[in-house]
Amino acid sequence: MKPVWYGAFTCLLLAGPLSAQLAPQNASGVTMGHIHLTVKDIDAQKKFWIDVMGGKLVKDGPAGTVEFPGVDIMLRQGQPTAPPDGSIVNHFGFVVKDMPATVAKWKAAGLEMEATENPNELFVHGPDGIRLEVYGIPDLRVPVQMNHIHYYAYDIPGIKAWYVKVFGAIPGQRPCVACISKPRMIETGDLPGVNLSFSGADKPQEPTKGRAIDHIGFEVKNLDAFAKKLEAQGIKLDQPVRQIPNTKTKIAFLTDPWGTYIELTESPRAPKAN
Repeated sequence: MKPVWYGAFTCLLLAGPLSAQLAPQNASGVTMGHIHLTVKDIDAQKKFWIDVMGGKLVKDGPAGTVEFPGVDIMLRQGQPTAPPDGSIVNHFGFVVKDMPATVAKWKAAGLEMEATENPNELFVHGPDGIRLEVYGIPDLRVPVQMNHIHYYAYDIPGIKAWYVKVFGAIPGQRPCVACISKPRMIETGDLPGVNLSFSGADKPQEPTKGRAIDHIGFEVKNLDAFAKKLEAQGIKLDQPVRQIPNTKTKIAFLTDPWGTYIELTESPRAPKAN
């Protein structure tokens, strides 16, 4: 018998990208882009994301990039002010096709693992205090894929409504994967390539900027027009739209009302909107 949460994720997962690419943008021109980590040791992070998790290195150096279906993990060498725990973005999650083989690889690498009630789910601890939630989906069409970003928010209705309004996330709920003895639903917003999950916190959490998970990134269609739409909604950019020198990529930054630092990117890699 398949676990109770299985069906809730199957449609989303099987509709995701089939290779190391981003999902097509939604009607608002938005798709999941990247997660940007500030790390002490680039080589240790590359070993984790490439050798252990199966990503593909596409840019090397003190600012490296590792591709996965649905997301880029961007690495910037530096001194993180704190691990993600305690910030608004607590962790993020992948799914894998072969969970037993994945766990065997973690054990061979001597990684710390954190069990939950669900035997098909574990948290694996990477460098710099990164906790990656991973669970198995045997029907997955790729070995590993981006799944969700997990916010611990003091105001769940507010943060959910904000991502629906600003980025066109589809509001919904999903089962708590780890909650076997006491099943419960988690409030969510779905964007192409990622599920945004919102769990409660007993107090406001710290901002992400400067921590090991420094910011998340969304690819958008026509960044200049998107920035004007944000301005019309009363949302102020931390850094205005600018072109990265010698590239065809534009970027801008903002912070959500709960402290999540967000990069907006318009790049040649961005897929076409639906």
